[in-house]
Amino acid sequence: MKLREMGERAIIDRISNSLPRNAVLSAGEDDCAVMDLGDDYLLLTIDMLHKSTDFPDKMTPWQIGWMSVAVNLSDIAAMGGYPIAIATALGLPNYTEISFVDEIIEGMNFCARMFNTNIVGGDTDEHDELTAVCTALGQVKKDELLRRSGSQIGDLVCVTGELGTAEAGLQAISMDIPECVEKILTKKLFEPQPRVNEGIALAKSGVVTSMIDISDGLALSLYDLSTSSNKGFLIHEDKIPTLDETRIVSPDMELPLYGGGDFELLLTVRPDGIEKAKKVCNLTIVGEVTSRDILIKRNGVISKIEARGHEHFS
Repeated sequence: MKLREMGERAIIDRISNSLPRNAVLSAGEDDCAVMDLGDDYLLLTIDMLHKSTDFPDKMTPWQIGWMSVAVNLSDIAAMGGYPIAIATALGLPNYTEISFVDEIIEGMNFCARMFNTNIVGGDTDEHDELTAVCTALGQVKKDELLRRSGSQIGDLVCVTGELGTAEAGLQAISMDIPECVEKILTKKLFEPQPRVNEGIALAKSGVVTSMIDISDGLALSLYDLSTSSNKGFLIHEDKIPTLDETRIVSPDMELPLYGGGDFELLLTVRPDGIEKAKKVCNLTIVGEVTSRDILIKRNGVISKIEARGHEHFS
């Protein structure tokens, strides 16, 4: 069977199931691997980004560096952790200008420092295509760890920020729309904001039952939570937060549901704890946890949400 016939999630599951767990609490089931440190858990995540699939032509090298670190910090945020270190590896074509590399490192360093961590090491080698690989380490108290499992029927489904913005930014690059609109949308695409502070605050609140980052779109993230918790969801389309600029590109809510790259947080909250959660983090209630199926209510009609979004190999 070819990789394109399986899709990214099936490949990850296959690899994860073939590996010994040993001291690893979670591998492939959550945004980070989780290892026991005694009083705390160590969080470990890694992401690989490529010029052809992840860095549109209009991105500056500084933004390439920022994004390479930010996507990893988003995984740490999704589990309520504090970032403690970043290691990076760069694959570079031999014709690359050294000033280009300098700007990438500046962007990486700026993002790391913005979220109170540092680049501690890495590697470089010659590569046919610009490739950036970052590994992030995080730490979280054992009683504050948030996982994809844990949601209960009746919990409220919430998100941070607005959805569909990054995918709208990607489409806006090739559209004839006002430059001011394009800049708003591409800012989210080129410089995603990992919700590190929000993740830490939500973990400390004690009212969140599950959490994941929305890197691949709301729909696929709901399916990932469903797989981990064996629960369903009912989402109210009119509650999904979107920017007016996104609706210029996608009037029908296609991008807020299925577009990737937003790196917001999707979480479930105990009903009696929603006010506490709102006090520590700006979030929007978009639905509730149910016993089965992943559904959306639009204009009074309930239908199934498709299991699609941003996925490699598909």
